[in-house]
Amino acid sequence: MSIETVKNSDEWLTVQEAATLTGYHAEYLRLLIREGKIVARKFGPVWAIEKASLLSYLKAAEKSSDRRHGPK
Repeated sequence: MSIETVKNSDEWLTVQEAATLTGYHAEYLRLLIREGKIVARKFGPVWAIEKASLLSYLKAAEKSSDRRHGPK
C-alpha cells in the first residue's frame, strides 16, 4: 500500500492528519503508537493510524477524569 492509498482511505489517517483532527501533537500520537494505545501501521516511509482505533482512544480519554490525556 502506498501513501496515496492511505490519503484516499477512509480507514487510515497519517499521523499529521490525526494531529490536525484531534488537536494532539504528532509526537504524542507517536508515543501512543509506541505504547500500543492506538493501532498504526507503516506504509512505506509513512506511519498511518487506524481511524477506528483513534476514535476509540478519544472516547476513552474523554471519559477519563485525567485531563492530561485529552487534546489541547
